[in-house]
Amino acid sequence: MTVIAFLGAGSVVFTRELLADILSFDELRDVTLALHDIDAERLETAEAIARRTAEQLGAKPVVTTSLDRRAVLDGADFVINAIQVGMHAATVRDFEIPARYGLRQTIADTLGVGGIFRALRTFPVLEAIARDMRELCPDAWLLNYTNPMAMNIGFLAAVAPDVKAVGLCHSVFWTVHDLCELVGVPLEEVDYRAAGVNHQAWLLRWEHRGESLYPRLDATLAADPELRRRVRMDMYARLGYFPTETSEHSSEYVPWYLHHDTEIERLRIPVGDYLRISADNVAEYHATRASVLAGEPLDVSRDATEYAPQVIHSITTGTLRTIHANVANTGLITNLPQGYAVEVPCVVDSLGVRPEHVGDLPLQCAALNRSFVNVGELTVRAAVTGDKRMVRQAALADPNTAATLTVEQIWQLCDDLTAAHRELLPEALR
Repeated sequence: MTVIAFLGAGSVVFTRELLADILSFDELRDVTLALHDIDAERLETAEAIARRTAEQLGAKPVVTTSLDRRAVLDGADFVINAIQVGMHAATVRDFEIPARYGLRQTIADTLGVGGIFRALRTFPVLEAIARDMRELCPDAWLLNYTNPMAMNIGFLAAVAPDVKAVGLCHSVFWTVHDLCELVGVPLEEVDYRAAGVNHQAWLLRWEHRGESLYPRLDATLAADPELRRRVRMDMYARLGYFPTETSEHSSEYVPWYLHHDTEIERLRIPVGDYLRISADNVAEYHATRASVLAGEPLDVSRDATEYAPQVIHSITTGTLRTIHANVANTGLITNLPQGYAVEVPCVVDSLGVRPEHVGDLPLQCAALNRSFVNVGELTVRAAVTGDKRMVRQAALADPNTAATLTVEQIWQLCDDLTAAHRELLPEALR
């Protein structure tokens, strides 16, 4: 029987969606779902959701729970990682402290000082997970959803290259989905291929029956001035390839937008948006808990768009699929640094997840990706070596931070964030 371990199962809305997708596959309706969280109440809620979801779908999984991570990893075939170290309180600190310096962020979970410190407090837990997996489930696939995705996969590649880790994110899929709606072409009739780094990959091919859809997008943008008032549309117009993450995300990965009031207004950039999203997630957790404990039915209508259920199904049944996933760059993208994480097309079947060779990215796309990778590589190296200066050097290399603050402000900001997150950071970096 297939055993799927969920780490961070208390992220109940995300867990509910993944469970509904998994249990919708006929071949996975009797899997073992081993749920783990460090918060007892959240774990109790996750268990109730799992049992309710199974009941509504008529599935018969075995559901187990434990506050002990090792207990759920023992014998697992797949490990889904959705932890958030520090939770909402840490996110608030990631925004409020930089804001005192005048540094604007929108999401702060991928790059910038927010991404750097989210990574640094996640790395110790990732290393412990990898250590446990080597002992308890050495053949399992680690399916990571936790951000910052590229830094986390890059860190695992550095400290645990023997662990079969794959980073899964739906940004490529939903970018193509939304663009197809925008130009009026059915998604199922479209072929596409993207590559780059997570949250800053590029739609290299986007075709309908062999014809590029980019001219249709150009015509749509030309006819709608308001549509052009978005960061991604602006980047596409200037770079020639569409970036595969939202405008909110994309705005803080480049030095062009967030420190200009006029650009924030022109492109309608929601500064600090993730504070609202994070607070909404907390509220949705409480509403979901109340609903499931009251015996109300859950919304389990799903279209199996998340990648983890597809990966599990393909490896388990041999069903061939192609997805976009995050793996170590082993010559896959030839004009990005080797060893760090890249997002590329991957074939999935009973042999596992096999990334495809991409070659060179368009030079302008690779140039932006290199700036992105510089921050992540320095952050990973800081954690691996225990070099505190490298944490600050990562922030100095960050495009948005460097465009906004002086070097002394950046240094002091990193000192303040270190103090704020002290107990969650790698010991050598405290």
